[in-house]
Amino acid sequence: MKIKSEKADVTVRDFLKCGLTGWCIEILFTSANALRNHDFTLRGQTSLWMFPIYGCAFLIAPLSKVLGKYSVLLRGTIYMTMIFSMEYLTGILLSAFHLCPWDYSGCRWNVSQVIRLDYAPYWFGTGLLFEKLLQKKE
Repeated sequence: MKIKSEKADVTVRDFLKCGLTGWCIEILFTSANALRNHDFTLRGQTSLWMFPIYGCAFLIAPLSKVLGKYSVLLRGTIYMTMIFSMEYLTGILLSAFHLCPWDYSGCRWNVSQVIRLDYAPYWFGTGLLFEKLLQKKE
């Protein structure tokens, strides 16, 4: 006998939705960076490691229910901090095994070569995008 949990289905669906969205954002972002470097092939890239990292953004859903009454500035800042924390933790972990697909060592505002503080506005906006993506229609 198989017992199916609707809540578990929603969590898996949100994880997959966030993972795929994150991949797409990263490919678009790296393509835009190629354009900035006059590479008109617009080649974008990502890594399989990024799917579960972006998928963890599903954690924004329950948090957004609590934060919903607060300003966009506060919510975005909290999401940005969460994303930076996840990027830092996963970057350090993957780096320990020489598997980290990103290296910010050549960037001015890097922290431990795994996060870039100048990406704060991007992560602020990405957090709010995930919040919107994860809102349940009632």
